[in-house]
Amino acid sequence: MQEYANFILAILEPIFLRFGVAPLDMAPIHLPIGISFFTFQALSYVVDVHRGEAAVERNPFRVALYISLFPQLIAGPIVRFKQVARELVERNPRLGDVATGMRRFSVGLGKKVLIANLMGAVADDIFSLPDAELTTGLAWLGALTYAMQIYFDFSGYSDMAIGLGRIFGFHFLENFLYPYISASLTEFWRRWHISLSTWFRDYLYIPMGGNRRGRARTAANLLTVFALCGLWHGASWTFVFWGLYHGIFLIAERTARDVRAPDWLLPFGHLYTLLVVLVGWVIFRATSVNQTVAMLEAMSGFGAVESTITQVDVYLTPKFILASATAVIGSLPVLPVLKGWWQRRVETATTHCWEFCGGVVAVTAMVLLVFASALQLSDAAHNPFIYFRF
Repeated sequence: MQEYANFILAILEPIFLRFGVAPLDMAPIHLPIGISFFTFQALSYVVDVHRGEAAVERNPFRVALYISLFPQLIAGPIVRFKQVARELVERNPRLGDVATGMRRFSVGLGKKVLIANLMGAVADDIFSLPDAELTTGLAWLGALTYAMQIYFDFSGYSDMAIGLGRIFGFHFLENFLYPYISASLTEFWRRWHISLSTWFRDYLYIPMGGNRRGRARTAANLLTVFALCGLWHGASWTFVFWGLYHGIFLIAERTARDVRAPDWLLPFGHLYTLLVVLVGWVIFRATSVNQTVAMLEAMSGFGAVESTITQVDVYLTPKFILASATAVIGSLPVLPVLKGWWQRRVETATTHCWEFCGGVVAVTAMVLLVFASALQLSDAAHNPFIYFRF
């Protein structure tokens, strides 16, 4: 709250000074971690009841349970009341649900601790460098590691929340569907932080008119929604620019839909999307507009320097290379493909050997992930909680 108040006061300060009013500053206001997540949940309940899309819950304890549901309270996914209304009243978690939840939780823990934290340590180090030490290689490494950090951090917490919920009998919807394989920015936002993007769509974009009132109104709606989405992440011009940046590309993609692209251009859609998203993450991560410009200049080669102080190879340790390779594989739908292949083998097998071996592999992988995560947590000091800003 204080962050947003000071952001608004900073914008209004030139007007105050013009009329002889001294600059104002808000006293510190401490708010709960993750307040934006459970505030959005509470708002969705009120709006859905008003629209008649959710039944009124007469029991205040169940409403309190819904808003304070601890598995996803501080990091999402944002759960709608109508999605869990029945399970708030009656749940029947079976052994299979508990096993599935434990596996999902261990995967999320591994994503967060074994990949996101290691990527984040490098990204934080590079983004804290003075502009005079930014080489092209360092700038690209910082952008790539942050892209991996934010994905595996966000999706890791979502996996842990979904897994914990499953253990207790709640079935939360998926929040990430391999967004880095997208061939357009429109597809990216259908795969990235789904609970947030659909919240803005259903409670802001569509009520504003959506795409039903002409191209100009659609463009204005998209820019407004994404500017507010940026502000939701924090009170900073970098977040606003990040939102507007995505909104502009989404408008451009809507305009280009009428143009039939040749088939040979389709593979380049993935490269285009990755580049746009990567530049967006630089804007999102930078602490100021000046740092954003410096990073992008270095990435393009125009503002790069030949630094002898910090080089890329300093970060290329065996642990980092292993984490990077795992991150690349983990950002692709490799596991679902392997799972589908294994399931087909189980269904066509004449014995229970394949099913038994699959269970052994799953349990072994889960134990190893939890054990490795525990070792990393006990050994590493870098364990950021990036949701405190949201």
